[in-house]
Parts: sequence; structure tokens; C-alpha cells
Amino acid sequence: MTTSTQTVTRDGIRIYDPSDFAGMEKAGRLAAQILDDIADHVVVGQTTGALDQLITDWVAAAGATSATIGYRGYQHASCISVNHVVCHGIPGDKTLKDGDILNIDVTVIVDGWFGDCSRMYWAGKLSRKAERLIQVTHDSLMLGIEAAKPGNTFGDIGHAIQTYAEAQRMSVVRDFCGHGLGRVFHAPPNVLHYGRPGSGAVLEEGMFFTIEPMINLGRPETKILADDWTAVTRDKSLSAQFEHSIGITAQGAEIFTQSPGDRFHPTMRD
Repeated sequence: MTTSTQTVTRDGIRIYDPSDFAGMEKAGRLAAQILDDIADHVVVGQTTGALDQLITDWVAAAGATSATIGYRGYQHASCISVNHVVCHGIPGDKTLKDGDILNIDVTVIVDGWFGDCSRMYWAGKLSRKAERLIQVTHDSLMLGIEAAKPGNTFGDIGHAIQTYAEAQRMSVVRDFCGHGLGRVFHAPPNVLHYGRPGSGAVLEEGMFFTIEPMINLGRPETKILADDWTAVTRDKSLSAQFEHSIGITAQGAEIFTQSPGDRFHPTMRD
């Protein structure tokens, strides 16, 4: 597949060719399929390490590569963030308890293209406040994607997410953001999940990036634990996140990481 006619905007954002969408679709589909398949294994008594091992095995069985194993020293095929962990939770011996909520984040490389997505799950019985947090976070992402179309700006995406989440009396994490991707894991732009309408770079056809809002029940501040990866809410409030990789088209946004089984939202699990 040629990428010889790619251009870069003055903001350093790569514009991909129409032919490049097929590579992103394939990578995104695998990442989303893995997240579909892991859903039935998220149960009380399961460990996050066992979930990660399943994901590791499935990536290998598909003939793909994990983008996270070896990335800056990270040694797992997923990040699994439970309850008040905002993102970058490290899989291990932690056993899921009744009522736990968790985000599972997977990035795969297929034929040189990166597929990156995450979604929420829960073990056992879901509390009403956790259910509402998950719903608001999901809806925040989808509102951000609705704003992702040519002529709009990245500030329009952030504003759509921020105004909705804050209207639900929740907060948007500001310490982490979405990012460009394609044949690299992380690239410009930084996709903020808050912002002013009309601010930031203008969206153009051929831009590839993630939108991945992290929404807290409490305050937005986070801190990094001693492992230098795990980010948690400072006030120990619950946090949730959903992530899609998208490409900008003439009509709006194509979601590369659409769930093959229509299970992106966790209520579709059962």
C-alpha cells in the first residue's frame, strides 16, 4: 500500500490517503473483536492478569503484534483499569470483586497499521452510580465523534464532551488525551476532551486519531502511582473511559474500532 502522497498540515497532523482507510479498518476490527471476546471472561474471581493473558494469546493467534508489549518498557498486551484507576492500569494478581468496573484498552498492529480502542466492563452486580458513569462516558465519546467532521475544530470535539459530562455533574480528566495514529502509535494531534468551540486545528479529510474521554464521578485531578504507569483519581472517585479510533471523511467520521458484535457498550454483553 502506498503512502507516498501523504501530506502533513501546518499543525504537524498527517493526512492519509483514501486507500489507507482499509489498513486502519483491518487493525481496528481486530482490536474491537478482541474486546468483544474478552467480555464473557470479565467475571467475579477473575484476575486482571488472566484477562491480559487471553488477550496476549488472541493477538498472537491473529498473526498480529501488540503495540504495548515493549512500549517504553511496558510488558502487557492490555491496560486494565479498575474502579478509581483512570488509565494505564497494569494487569496482575488483582482479583475482580462484585461490583467492580474496569476499562480494558488494547492496541494491535496489523500490516503496520495501529488499531487502538478501549471500553468498559463490570463484574457481578453493577451499582446505579457506576452504571450512570459508564453511560455518561459512552455518550460523551459519541458526542465527540459527532463533532468530528471536516471544517470543525478539535476544540469543537472537546467542547461537546466537556459540556455534556459537566452537565451531568461529572468531571473530565485533563491530564490525558486522545492522539493521532496510523502507521505510528502516537502522533499529533493531542485530542483534548475539553475545550472552546472553534479553537485548535481544523479537521480535514484523511486525519486519523483517537477520541478517548476519561470521566470521573468526583473531581478531575489524577496522580501517577509509584509504578510510573497507573493513573488514579486523587479523590478515589470512580472513573470510566471509552475509546474509538476514527478517520475523517467527507461525511464526518468513520469509526475504525466499531464492535463486530455490537458489544461496545457493556449493556450489550448479556
